Amino acid sequence: MHTKLVRIAELAKSNQKMTFTSLAHLLNVEALKACHRELAANKATGIDQVTKQLYEENLHDNLVDLVQRMKGKKYRPQPVKRTYIEKSDSKKKRPLGIPAYEDKIVQRGIAKILTAIYEQDFLASSFGFRPHRNGHDALKVLNVYIEKRYTNYIVDADIKGFFDHVDHTWLMKFLEHRIADPSLLRLIGRFLKAGYMEQGSKLPTDRGTPQGGLISPILGNIYLHYVLDLWFEKRIRKQYKGKAYIVRYADDLVCCFSYKAEADRFYRELKERLDTFHLEMSEEKTKVLAFGRYAEENSKRKGKKKPDTFDFLGFTHYCSKSQQGKFRVKRKTSRKKMQAKLKQCNQWLRSIRNQGSGVIMDKVQRAMRGYYNYYCITDNSRAVEEFRYQIKRIVFKWFNRRSQRKSFDWEKFQLFLRRFPIPKPKVKVNIYELRK
Repeated sequence: MHTKLVRIAELAKSNQKMTFTSLAHLLNVEALKACHRELAANKATGIDQVTKQLYEENLHDNLVDLVQRMKGKKYRPQPVKRTYIEKSDSKKKRPLGIPAYEDKIVQRGIAKILTAIYEQDFLASSFGFRPHRNGHDALKVLNVYIEKRYTNYIVDADIKGFFDHVDHTWLMKFLEHRIADPSLLRLIGRFLKAGYMEQGSKLPTDRGTPQGGLISPILGNIYLHYVLDLWFEKRIRKQYKGKAYIVRYADDLVCCFSYKAEADRFYRELKERLDTFHLEMSEEKTKVLAFGRYAEENSKRKGKKKPDTFDFLGFTHYCSKSQQGKFRVKRKTSRKKMQAKLKQCNQWLRSIRNQGSGVIMDKVQRAMRGYYNYYCITDNSRAVEEFRYQIKRIVFKWFNRRSQRKSFDWEKFQLFLRRFPIPKPKVKVNIYELRK
């Protein structure tokens, strides 16, 4: 399958108007077996309660049966199991769907096919859920637009519940620009309409992509490629007199403009554009703000102490200066994200507090390294040090509560940390090192 996908990618790149008429046959036994191997083994099960280990006991026969059902148009995805998880930065809960294991295999195969085709079409402004691109790349490019281009105004936009409101009819129309294989389109359509199980009842899905599904990120990117990326590139940038740039990570986007009038105009046009495709802009979270090399000067003129800030990908961006006195945009961990992460860590440590000290501290050390890998970015050292200090306090609290006498005081805790140190942060990401 890999060789065929490489060929498909080459054809898609060479001819952007080419449609692919024969793709579903790529989902054969060997290809699906590779997808099975790539899936994690410790994930929650869907409504069928089938795990990877259980499916693997009769893997070949299961996949042969699956392929035969797909060829005979008898395969139908099962409804996803609906559960809810807390949002990281609010008290609301986010719906999450857990697909059946067999459906995960098929979704991974379809996602590979779609990625091979659409990676050739996606624009450089899109960063989320794409190979060889990540959130740090988006932050670096945004930094260039603000510091090195003529950016004076920012539109910080938020799409309300994007993955829950993707219009199925429009999505299928977008897919038909590149895919003319009715079998593959039928499979995707069945995943969209599979529904979900909640409290023992099956509920339909007339909009949105499968929550928690492996196919959702690529479908979301395809939808926003046509709704936002191409529209911004072909219309907004060409019609506006000043400079205009967009950086999008999944449904999170920031747009940069030279002139306030054009930033305000884009705000209105964005709302209309999203309405056309049955999406809604969150007006309380979307804002136009002065941001750039003249923002501080303009703020003082208006009687404000500091320019406004905006949050993007877990960081609060603010106007500052270099040691030489030149304008710089800097980042620090978003206060909401930090508080949410501390709350999560507090609950997690509470749940494992009765395990061995070495086991607990090993998990804490690994968790901190993971946190550093993302948040240890240029200019954010102080916020990360604050996070580390708060984690030390939480660890101390739960170790101290293991003793009824609470004899584990802060002095003894410092001795304990010599044996089980919490890693110190170091800058992992240089905001000025762009990926080639």
